[in-house]
Amino acid sequence: MGNQGNQRSEYTARINRVMDHIDRNLNHDLPLEELAKVANFSRFHFHRIFSAMVGESLNQFIQRIRLEKAASQLSEAHNKPITSIALDFGFSSSAAFARAFKQRFNMSASEWRDLDIAKKSKDGKVIGNEHQQLGNHWKSFNMQSEYSMGDWLMEMDPTTRNLNWSKKMTNMKEVTVEIKKFPEMTVAYIRHIGPYAGDTALFQNLFGKLMRWAGPRGLMSNPETLALTVYHDDPNVTDEDKLRTSACVTIPADMAVDGEIGKMALDPGDYAVGHFEINEDEYTEAWNHLMGGWLPQSGYQPDDRTCFEINLNDPSKHPENKHVVDICIPVKPL
Repeated sequence: MGNQGNQRSEYTARINRVMDHIDRNLNHDLPLEELAKVANFSRFHFHRIFSAMVGESLNQFIQRIRLEKAASQLSEAHNKPITSIALDFGFSSSAAFARAFKQRFNMSASEWRDLDIAKKSKDGKVIGNEHQQLGNHWKSFNMQSEYSMGDWLMEMDPTTRNLNWSKKMTNMKEVTVEIKKFPEMTVAYIRHIGPYAGDTALFQNLFGKLMRWAGPRGLMSNPETLALTVYHDDPNVTDEDKLRTSACVTIPADMAVDGEIGKMALDPGDYAVGHFEINEDEYTEAWNHLMGGWLPQSGYQPDDRTCFEINLNDPSKHPENKHVVDICIPVKPL
């Protein structure tokens, strides 16, 4: 039984590698031969293995991910041309995208965007999403050291020139948001596909398995190791049973992984980092405050890179059982 479990873990790891490759190359052609090579399976058998393990064909999976990522961007970048979004996610033409989008969501892309704008509008004003070190050009930016942005107070650190926002939240301590430039991070992960919202036992199990792997390798005694939760899909677009989330720890880029433990790289760049101390049932509220409150007023828009959380404590050891977490959203100028 143990050997069978190890063999299934190896298959799972190979399929996860393919999913990671697809996520990072949605704007490119993804031929069967290339993906079979990523999985290290024969091209003659890979498609059937993928379909059996994932529950949808390879082409269905790629098409669904492209459409769901495009739908999220339609909601996040209201001024970006629909044709540009279609091309960014690998569709050969706006007509091909229009047909596929209508088939998937039973409405056109423009109707989807109009509906999203209507949902987010109050008295004609967009109020935001329901979803999740600046460059040298800021050094010459002429502004006061602080000013008000709606309910948010923004300050510029006189030494680092970093921008920091803060706001009082209902039932929570003061929330701070900072723009940080992250390098590329390599992480080891265990992935879950399916519902996850509010499932504390699920995350305890995922991180428990991961820590049992990471501990003997000296990762948990390294103060630079980060524990992260990565969300690959938009829960407002992707069906709950297909949502992918990964429990992760940062590792050296050359560290080997095997079996159920996968390895992937998180893209570098600017991220909006919101710092929260919350109860386990307040994650949705925290994401909404960041995505729907701070972001629409910030001068930034979400980038296409992956969102994640940095888990900063063991809630069971907090005097109030609070979860201390940094929510990290990739951003670019509006």
